[in-house]
Amino acid sequence: MAVMHVDDPVRLGETRLGNGRVLGWAEWGPPNGRPVLLSPGAATSRWLGFGWDVLDELGVRLISVDRPGLGVSTPAPGRTFADHAADIKELAERRDLGRPLMVANSQGAPFGFACAVEGVVAALTVTSGSDEIADPVFAPMLPEELRGLVETVKTDPARAEGVFAGFSLQAMWDMVMGGSPKSDLAVYQAPAFADAYRKALEEGFAQGTAGYARDTVLAMGRWPFDLGAITVPVDLWYGEEDASHSPDNGARLATRIPGAVRHVVPGIGGAVLWTRSEEILRTLLSRA
Repeated sequence: MAVMHVDDPVRLGETRLGNGRVLGWAEWGPPNGRPVLLSPGAATSRWLGFGWDVLDELGVRLISVDRPGLGVSTPAPGRTFADHAADIKELAERRDLGRPLMVANSQGAPFGFACAVEGVVAALTVTSGSDEIADPVFAPMLPEELRGLVETVKTDPARAEGVFAGFSLQAMWDMVMGGSPKSDLAVYQAPAFADAYRKALEEGFAQGTAGYARDTVLAMGRWPFDLGAITVPVDLWYGEEDASHSPDNGARLATRIPGAVRHVVPGIGGAVLWTRSEEILRTLLSRA
């Protein structure tokens, strides 16, 4: 199952925040469309979007935002989830986006949840979302190496951040390609998609690895927000063959979010965002 085509960003830009930092962004779709923010996956920049062939039809203005230290966004050492929600709120205000919708993919999931808890977004869709694997209930389900990393994040987050800072573009590429089912590889290794994904990783690591490392420490630790406080609509999408983002494909996660709707899609894994783009976007738009 391959992606039919991939489009480079239609518009690229940077927005300066009140504290002097810059957030980089990329857009696809009509400039007057309904704003949908994309919280990208691990180590990827604004460069990789989704749903390229349906954005105009659906009237969606897709806006992917680089987190601090990734792509062209100014680093913010020691940043927190609350800092991220504040950044996105200010970005929306400065760009006159109103209260946007959001899609959070993979490691971008907890950053999306932080925005939902703070009411920054009007509705949230999470695709192949990283789960809160530091939740003790998951400990028996985790591979030994991963369980050890989670424990290091808990007991010595600075050391864990240093470990993650030793990661590289090629290591990320190899991890994704080596750990994905054939259904996902049919998407990831399609030439146009592979080129865009490599470009997103190159941009993601352009300032070094500190941005990715900070993201990963935050995502792999206990989340310091109450999912039960979310009052906006939330949809969780997982591919049935996804064995890496959540030990139970988001089943426990869905029970922690009031009114959350969980979708499990057969025949695909972590690439569900790109194989079910239209259905995911239509469902998100209906929540608004």
